[in-house]
Amino acid sequence: MKIIDSLVTEAAGIAAIRRDIHAHPELCFEERRTADIVARKLTEWGIPIHQGLGKTGVVGIVQGRDGGACGRAVGLRADMDALPMQEFNTFDHASRHAGKMHACGHDGHTAMLLAAAQHFSKNRQFDGTVYLIFQPAEEGGGGAREMIRDGLFKQFPVEAVFGMHNWPGEKVGNFAIAPGPVMASSNEFKITIRGKGSHAALPHNGIDPVPIACQMVLGFQTIISRNKKPIDAGVVSVTMIHAGEATNVVPDFCELQGTVRTFSIEVLDLIEARMKQIAEHTCAAYDATCEFEFVRNYPPTINSAPEAEFARQVMNDIVGADHVMVQEPTMGAEDFAYMLQAKPGAYCFIANGDGSHREMGHGAGPCMLHNPSYDFNDDLIPLGATYWVRLAEQWLASPRPHRSGGAA
Repeated sequence: MKIIDSLVTEAAGIAAIRRDIHAHPELCFEERRTADIVARKLTEWGIPIHQGLGKTGVVGIVQGRDGGACGRAVGLRADMDALPMQEFNTFDHASRHAGKMHACGHDGHTAMLLAAAQHFSKNRQFDGTVYLIFQPAEEGGGGAREMIRDGLFKQFPVEAVFGMHNWPGEKVGNFAIAPGPVMASSNEFKITIRGKGSHAALPHNGIDPVPIACQMVLGFQTIISRNKKPIDAGVVSVTMIHAGEATNVVPDFCELQGTVRTFSIEVLDLIEARMKQIAEHTCAAYDATCEFEFVRNYPPTINSAPEAEFARQVMNDIVGADHVMVQEPTMGAEDFAYMLQAKPGAYCFIANGDGSHREMGHGAGPCMLHNPSYDFNDDLIPLGATYWVRLAEQWLASPRPHRSGGAA
């Protein structure tokens, strides 16, 4: 591996920052302490900052040896927020705030970009500008969307933007990248079936919403198996069913909630429309009514092909082609999707290992994302930062991209 020497030398200091952030997790749009740490370190390293986009976002502005005069710019993004869950680990840097935990590695993502920033502060071997985007509220808050709404790409125009997420279970030293969809859209639904309550021993006097709900749940799966093309990915999961308060009472209503995941807006449009039809017509068939709510949260994360290939070549140079995997799409969601709707770019995975990096005192569970025994692997810091540095340097040294249309 061709890791930048200075990043290895400074890794322990950056790891200490990462562990401090891990010990003080903050939920979406509450990342004031984390944002202040980021802003303070960037300022200490002589990097101008802008705070407040997306409420708690921070942007570092690194101008190259030409002072940014050439007008070219690239964006590198890390997320900062934690999850509302209880940590099981008991090592020294475990969460000090009950019900809050860095269980997805955003503390590590912040640390890798800070490590790159520290290197850039002393080594500006490029012309143009690198924008370091420290984003809040990825875990359900849509922080990327809010930063864009606040003028992120108007104030800091970039040719392309890149993101990276750690991925447990793969050997440290590996990356994964691919063009096209790499993470799914995230959507929620709530359906309230209105029937007519009655004594459970006299069901003919009422309209029971429970069997109607059961028919509806089964009907939704025919959308996946019989309405969409078999080669198009889609998931409909009913994850909550609420009805009744007593064993001898037919309830007035039954509530269904769940999630829908797709890799394309077209499939999402189909699923939403068919779900609404099935819900309304199933209720009508049993003389019931329904209220149908469908909320679209994050769009699919779709890498533009030129940027994904560019990132792959950078990875090849650092770790060798044998350690750059084809990124397998996952039905998890990521709000970096909003940035990729606004600008060309690519989102990649960096392997986090099998969990053996955790110190004594970790919980009994596996070191997987959103698991209470998770911890980011600090060995990734110099490798991830090397990727950020080389990606930015090589992007700004490459020919300016030409596109006839808008963002990919």
